[in-house]
Amino acid sequence: MRWRTFAIHAILTFATVATLYPVLWVLKMALSPSQGFSLSASPIPSHVTLQNFADVLGSRDAAGHWLFGRQLANSLIVSLAVTVVGVTLACTAAYALSRFRFPGRTTSLRAFLISQMFPGVVTSIPLYVLLDRLGLLNHLLGLVLVYSTTAIPFCVFMLKAYFDTLPRELEEAVLLDGGTRFDAFFRVALPLGRPALAVTALFSFLTAWNEFILSATFMNDPLSFTLPVQLQRYVGDYSTEWGHFAAGAVIVSLPVMALFLALERHLIGGLTNGAVKG
Repeated sequence: MRWRTFAIHAILTFATVATLYPVLWVLKMALSPSQGFSLSASPIPSHVTLQNFADVLGSRDAAGHWLFGRQLANSLIVSLAVTVVGVTLACTAAYALSRFRFPGRTTSLRAFLISQMFPGVVTSIPLYVLLDRLGLLNHLLGLVLVYSTTAIPFCVFMLKAYFDTLPRELEEAVLLDGGTRFDAFFRVALPLGRPALAVTALFSFLTAWNEFILSATFMNDPLSFTLPVQLQRYVGDYSTEWGHFAAGAVIVSLPVMALFLALERHLIGGLTNGAVKG
């Protein structure tokens, strides 16, 4: 029994080290003064400096504009807007597809499924033409609309699958007490669906926050860049600023970590707890 416990702990320790090692190696490059690619396997830097973080955070263009501040704001605005639009529109659509039977329901589900079969880069050319004719190139609204076209189908499928698991008896009790379908949705389905809403919101935010290809295609002004596009600028054709790239990667990861921690209690919440508390 002791050998079994020892083996389990050894495997878990190895898995933890293997998972954390790349993260520690990125931190090492971010804290090292050199911009070169370190060949040492040790994740501990020989010299520690915060200059790479200072360079990334204080980056400015030729006109003196604070690039990092603008690009951070761009990423936050786009990601939050896509999350709000995707979750708001998807929760009502998912509830209707889960609870009602109407003409075109199956076709709608298939259309959502088909839209998820193709990566966003496949539609980059027609989307570019549409945004150009609408005058939305180099505009954050254009990115929000483009990202929402992929976020909404994903959110609908996620939330519909969760709404399908909710017991209909809870909503029927509201209807028997004189409530409307609107009351059943807002007072029963949405409170019980908080874990699914949290997961859906997190994935929507992550998708918009990390997306690079479409943002790099539709944005040409550095003041309109999102953070992933700016990170790519540290990788040149003949040289790469690895220290700045690693420092930027660490900074870009911090809002995602904060969001995950903020939603953690909802992510681990279960259907039973929500029903009991209801």
